[in-house]
Amino acid sequence: MKQFITISRAKRSFIITGLASLLLGLVCSEQAWADDWKAAKGPLMTRWGKAVTPENAHREYPRPQLVRPRWMNLNGIWQLDIGSTEAKLPSEAKFDEKILVPFPIESALSGVMKRTERAWYHRTFSVPKSWDGDRVILHFEAIDWEAEVFVNGKRVGLHRGGYDPFSFDITGALNDGGEQELAVRVFDPSSSGSQPRGKQINKPHGIYYTPSTGIWRTVWIEPVPEAHIGRLLIEPDVDGQCLKLKVEGKGTENGGYKVEAIAAEGGRKIPSVDGKVDAEMRLPIPKDKMKLWSPDSPTLYDLKVKLTKDGKNVDEVDSYFAMRKISLGKDAKGRTCMLVNGKPIFQVGTLDQGFWPDGLNAPPSDEAMRYDLEVTKRLGFNMVRKHVKVEPRRWYYWCDKLGLLVWQDMPSGDNKTPESKKQFERELLRMVEGLRNHPSIIVWVPFNEGWGQHDTAHYVDLLKKTDPSRLVNNASGWTDKKVGDIHDIHKY
Repeated sequence: MKQFITISRAKRSFIITGLASLLLGLVCSEQAWADDWKAAKGPLMTRWGKAVTPENAHREYPRPQLVRPRWMNLNGIWQLDIGSTEAKLPSEAKFDEKILVPFPIESALSGVMKRTERAWYHRTFSVPKSWDGDRVILHFEAIDWEAEVFVNGKRVGLHRGGYDPFSFDITGALNDGGEQELAVRVFDPSSSGSQPRGKQINKPHGIYYTPSTGIWRTVWIEPVPEAHIGRLLIEPDVDGQCLKLKVEGKGTENGGYKVEAIAAEGGRKIPSVDGKVDAEMRLPIPKDKMKLWSPDSPTLYDLKVKLTKDGKNVDEVDSYFAMRKISLGKDAKGRTCMLVNGKPIFQVGTLDQGFWPDGLNAPPSDEAMRYDLEVTKRLGFNMVRKHVKVEPRRWYYWCDKLGLLVWQDMPSGDNKTPESKKQFERELLRMVEGLRNHPSIIVWVPFNEGWGQHDTAHYVDLLKKTDPSRLVNNASGWTDKKVGDIHDIHKY
């Protein structure tokens, strides 16, 4: 039960429904395959990896800043085909192996531990009868790198990008009751391609790592009403003594929809605010009652957002936020430095690469992620630089909760062609838009040293326009282009 409690404070209904979703996930798992599953024999297994089973593989709700009570976890044993490289449709694949999702094919925890550029995944699931009348959304937290998705043989979408969550409305592809078939074709050229990949290469050596092909984060489905909340844009304004909030709607084009935001801190409620869909609202938080977030005091506020029409609730989500400000300023000696809530703070941190010996890019468990960050704090660090990788959303939740400042890198790629440069920009913007609500993130880093560096001034300007609330480090180490907020030197 602890894993559900940690997603958001004071969410009793979420705990109950989260447990129900866990049971649903177990029911729809391929039990016959799970009975004889075991991890592959890797060179090193962590204590968290040793505890992984098909029944407990990343069962936590994966989207902690937009929580709904009803959902179904699709992690577990899937069928796999890594031999039919020419297969274009699910019917052409053989599915003669099994894999534990959400661990990448090359990892020991997948049970496969083989290198492949192409693969097909397959499993079945059933949609609860209680979801009738709702839209059903299929979510992938991440697939590296290209994914084509089929439901009951119907193609529902294609996604390119190895680090960002994506979703498809699969309602129109579902059968009327009974089992549903889900198949995913994946392609990951790793270092043979020019796409953002971080430190993954086909022949790992030195500081470069084994690729993480295919599904490497949670797969899940949820029901939503026809008109629902699509996304929250959260920005604290400490100087303005308010929280800026924009609620983006889906299926709300016909109008008449309103939103209500209700916040609380430690059980103490803050006056709610009403507004319109897709328009900025401001939730007042007076200075004398404001509790600022910092590494020493990581105060989080609970946030509930309701979508209404004609006075009736249409959709409702739980979230959280923090009040904090990141800026440049002068210290007592007149030196320019980074300020947290208007005060200089000496940042000391690790180059956190997020590579696990048993799960590769995928951490073995939520507990493992949390422990890693707790030890970072206990060792005296107040910051981590997330190095050329984007983590699962719960990793950033733990940074928010524990109080760790994050410098977030963009995963590097070769960026040699016009199309690969466009793809780099697409994935960069997805990273920012997907993570911008996390208070722990204070710096965006588009380039590590000169790895794939190009058009640096353009990307700094783009990041500043997309998210003016944070600092931008144009390039970490040696290849500074005299733009952005930070001059970063690597001295080995």
